[in-house]
Amino acid sequence: MERIYLDYNASAPLLEPVKAAMIEAFDVFGNGSSVHSQGRKVHGRIETAREQVAKMVGARGQDVIFTSGGTEANNLALTPSLFPKDLQSQARLYVSAIEHPSILNGMRFEKDQITVIPVTREGVVDVEWLRNELLNSEDAPEELNKNEPHKKHIKPILVSVMAANNETGIIQPITEISEIVHEAGGLLHSDCVQVLGKMPLLLPMTNADLISVSAHKIGGPQGVGALILRDASVVLREPHVAGGGQELKRRGGTENMAGIVGFGVACEVVNDTQAAEQGRIKDLRDQLEVGLLDISPDAVVFGKDVQRLGNVCCFAVPGFSAETQVIQLDLMNISLSSGSACSSGKVDHSHVLKAMAVKETISHAALRVSLGPQSSLDDVNGFLKAWESIYTRAKKRGHAA
Repeated sequence: MERIYLDYNASAPLLEPVKAAMIEAFDVFGNGSSVHSQGRKVHGRIETAREQVAKMVGARGQDVIFTSGGTEANNLALTPSLFPKDLQSQARLYVSAIEHPSILNGMRFEKDQITVIPVTREGVVDVEWLRNELLNSEDAPEELNKNEPHKKHIKPILVSVMAANNETGIIQPITEISEIVHEAGGLLHSDCVQVLGKMPLLLPMTNADLISVSAHKIGGPQGVGALILRDASVVLREPHVAGGGQELKRRGGTENMAGIVGFGVACEVVNDTQAAEQGRIKDLRDQLEVGLLDISPDAVVFGKDVQRLGNVCCFAVPGFSAETQVIQLDLMNISLSSGSACSSGKVDHSHVLKAMAVKETISHAALRVSLGPQSSLDDVNGFLKAWESIYTRAKKRGHAA
């Protein structure tokens, strides 16, 4: 049986045009910071890619900061240096309980500067909690002055909420959150790694001040990402990686030119095809969920009643170990994950499902199927056939509901 890949939220296969562009780029050598002709050629390739990435999200090229991936982009964003030096010690960071670990660790904020935003049982950030915290607390501004946002709040605030969750696919109300944050005089960062290429993502639509994206989720190379700023008013006063002043002195280190070229081409390809693909992939996901519930009416599909990315199905059958399922399906040539694939291969109680108040007996059974452009109906049917066989055996042994 040919292997069925159902783990696109972890990483997408490299697109052929991306591979071709990167192979060609390997023949262009030199340092992009050098002023000679070879250096200028490298610099030109990087700047072309910068514009391709910017175009996909409706940003300006000069506001795209290339990084080693989504994690570094998140780390770069979470800094008190977004605020003037005399206010940095007073800054507060708010992060949602379902964020990627690279956000939850708070990066350059001290632990006593960090507050966790709860989510509802449906996995959506509690907007009313955030509204009360930022606008009705003792620290809330007495008077709002839209012309001087940095003066609105006693303590400068940075809020970080992902656009869609990597485990459940649940989409967060970023536009509404941005209104609250900006009314309170704060800045909003959004981890958009999972939504890039899976739904329209335009920076002006989200109204976020900073967003993080990554190449390998859309068929680009691994090890390349970007932090994208809304405009010149968002200033990173201290680079996270100090070096030779690359990326307009916001991220030091010689750029990964071939990887950046691949990222740019991936954005160009996906930008031209994502609208048509989204509908097809969502239809496949819906058929998969119908099949799952036919096999096991006891299956729980997380986020089924709220807005989700169309490529993700996170589900569980109580008592049916996720680790057992992943191993058995792998032996049957099917690749998928139990929750997130960002924890060194560990299968553990998902912090996302825990934040949603899901019982451990159910969260330990959670699998994540994530589809992509290369997914087909044969893949869905192949998975359902294989999963039914291992589920039937487990149920006979009393290991599944």
